[in-house]
Amino acid sequence: MSHLFEELDYSITPIGALSLRRRRDLRLGADVFEIMLGEEFLMTSHFTASEVALGRLGVAACQGAPLDVVVGGLGLGYTAQAVLEHENVGELVVVEFLAPVIEWHQSGILPMGRALPDDPRCRLVQGDFFAMAASAAGFDDKRPRRLFDAVLVDIDHTPELLLDTRSDSFYQPAGLTAVRRHLKPDGIFGLWSNDPTDQRFLDRLAQAFPKAWAEPVTFHNPLTDRPFTQTVYLARNGSRFAE
Repeated sequence: MSHLFEELDYSITPIGALSLRRRRDLRLGADVFEIMLGEEFLMTSHFTASEVALGRLGVAACQGAPLDVVVGGLGLGYTAQAVLEHENVGELVVVEFLAPVIEWHQSGILPMGRALPDDPRCRLVQGDFFAMAASAAGFDDKRPRRLFDAVLVDIDHTPELLLDTRSDSFYQPAGLTAVRRHLKPDGIFGLWSNDPTDQRFLDRLAQAFPKAWAEPVTFHNPLTDRPFTQTVYLARNGSRFAE
């Protein structure tokens, strides 16, 4: 049996103290991995249904093959892993701001081991997703101005509850419109949120994209023994982008 609690790593980052810990959940009879930023939970292996749904729904909405996909935010890797389940995915670029998170995947310390760095279609990139989204160069430093079939984001808790103020403008119509410049015609934008659907954000998304919709993801929360609903927001680029 594992130790009841272990802190596997601790680092000071530009946005706060980051820790990876593993604890034994005696009710589930399983190890739970948790990422903390200061006193905030960033991610837990307890709940992964909506992160997986972001990857699956985002890629399923795409057209053609092979698909080029960006995931903003690495975390424990469940969104990226769900993207790579699709045979149509040709290349996945995962942008992560916090270098230690990439190192956890490279070392194999997480539940999925080295599944992501060992997949030849997957490239882990340390960088500021929000700055890349706002830039003309985009998400691939090897191919500036590269267009993608999907850009999927799992970074902040919700469009209103942010980890850091640097991302505030991203969730406004101008910031969302900027993301469209990095999408191919009919490309897909996807966003994870910890909350039920927020019509205010969906309206902003609809201002930036020709088509926008929300996919609620409901799962059983073993901590409260009740259903819990999170949201995957999706939007489709037009056949031709216009400023």
